Formats: sequence, structure tokens, C-alpha cells
Amino acid sequence: MSALTSLEPPELGPAALAPVASPSLSDAIYRQLCERLMRGQLKPEQRLKIRDLAQALGVSETPVREAIFQLVRDGAVELKPRHYLRVRRLSLARYMELREIRLQLEPLAAERALPAIDRAAIAELTRSHRSLIAAEKAQDFDRAVQANFDFHFGIYRRSDMPRLIQILESLWIQVGPLLNLLYPFAHPTYAGRHQHELVLDALRRRDAGALGEAIRQDMIEGGRLFIRHLQAMEAAEAAAENGSD
Repeated sequence: MSALTSLEPPELGPAALAPVASPSLSDAIYRQLCERLMRGQLKPEQRLKIRDLAQALGVSETPVREAIFQLVRDGAVELKPRHYLRVRRLSLARYMELREIRLQLEPLAAERALPAIDRAAIAELTRSHRSLIAAEKAQDFDRAVQANFDFHFGIYRRSDMPRLIQILESLWIQVGPLLNLLYPFAHPTYAGRHQHELVLDALRRRDAGALGEAIRQDMIEGGRLFIRHLQAMEAAEAAAENGSD
């Protein structure tokens, strides 16, 4: 027997593998919680109780626990002492890191989605944008955050790039809850037209370059006050901690 042959791994027989349910219950719960996080339906530092979630979903605690701990591994939920689970509130540094990644990937997703966006899709996106504007005027800020998500992912999910969408979703489950702090303290503002309108114009013209730039500027221009608000929050918290020492 050669040295190479002796190092070959043993074959995996049927007994070596456990059956896998596909899709599993925990996966379905995980996806539902991800959607809620991305849409801002769960708030930063909101406590998550496995028993309460299981009762609300009508399932046992085991698949809920599995889904929650997957979110802990994803960085969207944090485990505090004594198994206290809560939605993570991103630090400013962490938010800025994820934002830098989004500035590269979201324009790419939009540009790749362009061939799949027809008149019906543009009409749907227009409704999402109008819903956002109406929610802002009515100060229905929960609906505004959700409408913004619908607008952006209504584009990205048409990109036919499942791995890219998976990455973007992994970013948004962390960022989504924090976007609740946009209102009423850091309402997005634009020097000219709303960047969503420029996105829609670019879609109608089939202009990929303008589309990607409008998506990028929506984050930069629309998020300027948001970043200032996060900076002020962290400065106030640091001052309070120093004052208590």
C-alpha cells in the first residue's frame, strides 16, 4: 500500500449521515424572523423570548431556539448573561462597515436586476415609493421603514444572483432594526428630487449606470442625518458613562 493510499479518507456510508428535513421547521422560522428584522419589525435591543415566540408561532420551543441561535451566529441577535436574548443594536463603527459593503453591492444588484424589470415591476416599485412618502407624511414610521425595504428589495431580488441576495439579506438583518432610528430624529432629506424617483427614472430609461448611482446616492444623501444622529447618540452615551465613573 502506498503512502498516498493510506491517507485516503474512509468512504461515507448511509449510516454516517443523518436524515435532513427540507425545508425544516427551524429554517421556516428563521426565514420569517429574518424578514421581520430586515423590514424593521423588530427593534434594536428588543428582547426575544423563545417561549413567547413558540406560542405565537404555534410550534415547540426547539425549532425556535435553533432559528434564534442561527441569528446569534449571524450577528443580528445577541445572547446576554443568563440566556437573555435581544435584537442587536449596531455600534456606529459596525454600521459604517456594513454601509461601506452595501455601497458596493446594492448598486451591483440593482444593475443586474435591470433586464428583469418590466413595466409591471416599475409600477409595483412606484407604489412602494408612494407608500413610503405617504407613511412619512402620516408619521407612520413603522410602515415607512417597511416600504423602503420593499422598494429596495423589489429591485435587488430580480437580479437573478441568489448568492448576492443572500449576502445583502445577511447585511439587512443586522441593519434593518437600526433603521427604526431614522424617524423622527433623522428623516432622510435630499437636496433635489428624492433618489427613489431618480431610481425609477433610470429604470424607465434602462440606464444601468444611472440606476447604480441613484441607489448609491440614496444611501449617502438620504443617510447623512442618520449618521449624525448615531454619532450624537454614541457621544451622549459615552458622556453619560464617563459621568457615572
